[in-house]
Amino acid sequence: MELDGLVYFDGLSAAGDLRMPFPDTVKYCILGISVTLFLLALGILAWQVFRCCSQTHATHTQQDTVNDDQLYSDEKSGTARTYSGAPSTRVENVNTEVRRLSRCLSQSSLPSRGSVQADGEMEEQADNNKVNGSLHFSIYYDQLQSQLVVTILQVEGLLEQNPSRILQPFVKLRLMSANSEEVEVEGCTDEEGEGTAPVLWKVLQEWRTRIVKGSCNPLFGDQFSCPLLEEKELHHINLRMEVRDFDKFSRHSVLGEVRVPLGRLNISYPLELQEDLMIPQKDLVGQVLLSLKILPTSQRLEVGLLKVRTAPTEISSDAALYARISVQCNHSKLRYQKTSAVARCLVTVFNEVVMFSLPEFPLEQCKILVSVYEMHTTMKSPKYLIGQLKVEKKKSAEDKHWSIMMRSVRQPIAKWHGLLI
Repeated sequence: MELDGLVYFDGLSAAGDLRMPFPDTVKYCILGISVTLFLLALGILAWQVFRCCSQTHATHTQQDTVNDDQLYSDEKSGTARTYSGAPSTRVENVNTEVRRLSRCLSQSSLPSRGSVQADGEMEEQADNNKVNGSLHFSIYYDQLQSQLVVTILQVEGLLEQNPSRILQPFVKLRLMSANSEEVEVEGCTDEEGEGTAPVLWKVLQEWRTRIVKGSCNPLFGDQFSCPLLEEKELHHINLRMEVRDFDKFSRHSVLGEVRVPLGRLNISYPLELQEDLMIPQKDLVGQVLLSLKILPTSQRLEVGLLKVRTAPTEISSDAALYARISVQCNHSKLRYQKTSAVARCLVTVFNEVVMFSLPEFPLEQCKILVSVYEMHTTMKSPKYLIGQLKVEKKKSAEDKHWSIMMRSVRQPIAKWHGLLI
């Protein structure tokens, strides 16, 4: 029995020697490393807690100072729009100057109550035409090289329309020239809303800036140039700049636009401007002779594209036009159809009819959208949108062409429509 106990005790001592074969120096080194890592983790945790507390304090401080910032927003915006450019560059801010003059006039003269109400109505109408944001750009006409130079500098003050979607703004520019001949298109008026004949425009040049992702105050610095033979041509040219939100499916939403009549500015030297964004407006760029026919028994709608007339311009020999026609009936969008491509002329003749099967009848709401595109047959180039027209029937109102078609069942009704862009 004593021999067995001795053997058992020797086995335990041997097992203990196998479990801890390291010397004391290695053990102390491992312990030191463990203590160092523990202290490092505590330091990182303390740093994160400090950052969280400082950010929360900054947020509360920013919320407390919002009211003070709003009190001085007018003065800050006026100072923020003053730029120190080069010696040969003139900086203008039309909006700030108008506000200053209006304050001087209001202090020098006391208008009557009726005039105050009229001014209030005019200010409300002006505010309705404005959207959030402003565009900072520069224009210059180089007389030596006979070309117009436009630089998009910055867009400020944009607001995100959809919080779940990142804003991706860019600027689309169109250099448009007015045609000397006036056209008569029913339902189209001039820019002031009067019943005079509208002006037919043609697009001389079209540009597009790069896309800036995730910014409400994007910086661009993109420069574009267009050759112009004479400086007199500027009197009939407007620069139209649209701020858009990029969409990968080409459904870019227009956030606002700025229109600049070049004939009213002295741009013989670089001129910087900052204008507030306005509600986008359409321009007349052509006419389309459209034919409509309704067949209630078979529930079909025939849309005929007969002729397309555009402003006189230089037309290349390989240029061709085609149209894309889409119909939306009672909130149900039908499959669009395309016409064949026809060589572009001053008056392009199609004489082509497409047919749509209506899902239900009678029609409470219906919208016919015709988009006219230009393409080149000899080279691989992207299509170019010339303009669009829309014939719409709503519950409360309907287009005159639509009402005539409904009174003349099973008979094609042709009518000229304005091509807008």
